[in-house]
Amino acid sequence: MNRPYVICHMLASLDGKTEGEFFSLPECRDAAAEYGNIRNFYKCQATLYGTTTMLEGYSDGLAENLPKADKTYSKEDHIEKSETENYIVAIDTKGILGYNSAYSERKGRPKAHIIEALTEAVSEDYLAYLQKVGISYIFAGKERLDCGVLLEKLYKLFGITRLMIAGGGVTNRSFLNENLIDELSLVIAPVSGGNNDSVSVFESSDFVCGGKPAAFDLTEVKQIGGCLWLRYIPKK
Repeated sequence: MNRPYVICHMLASLDGKTEGEFFSLPECRDAAAEYGNIRNFYKCQATLYGTTTMLEGYSDGLAENLPKADKTYSKEDHIEKSETENYIVAIDTKGILGYNSAYSERKGRPKAHIIEALTEAVSEDYLAYLQKVGISYIFAGKERLDCGVLLEKLYKLFGITRLMIAGGGVTNRSFLNENLIDELSLVIAPVSGGNNDSVSVFESSDFVCGGKPAAFDLTEVKQIGGCLWLRYIPKK
């Protein structure tokens, strides 16, 4: 297999929501802690997030008012030397995420080099910006993300053999639609989201091609405190 083994790992409420005020409830804290512990269990070299998830906690806002590029930048992959073999892969098809560093250093997480997953729709100004910050980037598609090409490049260029996808729902659905998720790991917190507008584990949108129903085989169930850990294998 010339791509990483892909685990979609999510924390959700009883009604399948992955964001909302329910995260602040005391009953959700144990589930959130176990969600983090299970991340370590999988020993993935990289975690992939969609643009919205990156904006909510992993990037430094938007890259706005960028200066004009001082030379021509071709739409070719750019690999920076990394101080670590841990990575965060950011899906950023239009090139809008801003960074103060080429590394993510969140409390309780290992230092991770940022890899931007781009399409050819990005500007040369943005490519110049990423190179200035020291961030690696790879191209996977012209205007829409080609998930298969992205995985192949992560495997070939960075040696990533185990990849965790951790949202959002549109990103999860993109890989699911292309049969590129090998395992679904779902931690269910004993709370209700309570908001119909909140994002679910899998979401469809104009960004996602297709949207057909998907079936899974349940492989393991564990009760951990007041929450459940469910492991599934998608049916191909």
